[in-house]
Amino acid sequence: MRPEFPDFRLGSVLATSFTGTLSERHGDAVERIPTPRRLVDWLAVYGLDVDSCTPEQLDLARRLRESIHTTATAAALREPLPASAVRVLNDRSGRGGASAVLTPAGERHWRLGPASGLEDALGVIAADAIDVIAGERDGRLALCASPTCRAAFFDTSRSRTRRWCDMNTCGNRQKRARFQANQRKSTIPAE
Repeated sequence: MRPEFPDFRLGSVLATSFTGTLSERHGDAVERIPTPRRLVDWLAVYGLDVDSCTPEQLDLARRLRESIHTTATAAALREPLPASAVRVLNDRSGRGGASAVLTPAGERHWRLGPASGLEDALGVIAADAIDVIAGERDGRLALCASPTCRAAFFDTSRSRTRRWCDMNTCGNRQKRARFQANQRKSTIPAE
């Protein structure tokens, strides 16, 4: 990855990983796809190789990202799904024309159309979000326990009790803060 940009937060679920391209939403927000080229880089990490992206397409992708985040958050809280965000997901999913292909190793990859590669990639992400939000997969949507993050993530742990979107960032930061608070308490002299 390019050193001038923040690292991607990668996960195993395409749709919720895509929402992670904007992190720390309730703190100092970090935009991880600030340029069209950076979106192309992110898509390539997930096997959705596209040749280019325009600023307008980046705006479409961000609108999809925010619609996924809004809808997944509502689903995790068991609240009604926002109609406008659902429309964006359905529209993006319907516009994509990607096809799933099976590799000789038994893995699924996506074949994107040459003329509409970015549209196809966004369609794959939207369809993945629909599967997750509709409960088509074994797991549950949850929200990160970090008060500055609150990202929606898909919990596939055995007990379905995961608290953090990413243990290496939010989980460690929260555990470190708790440890430091306990250290301060233990160094305060008793009266």
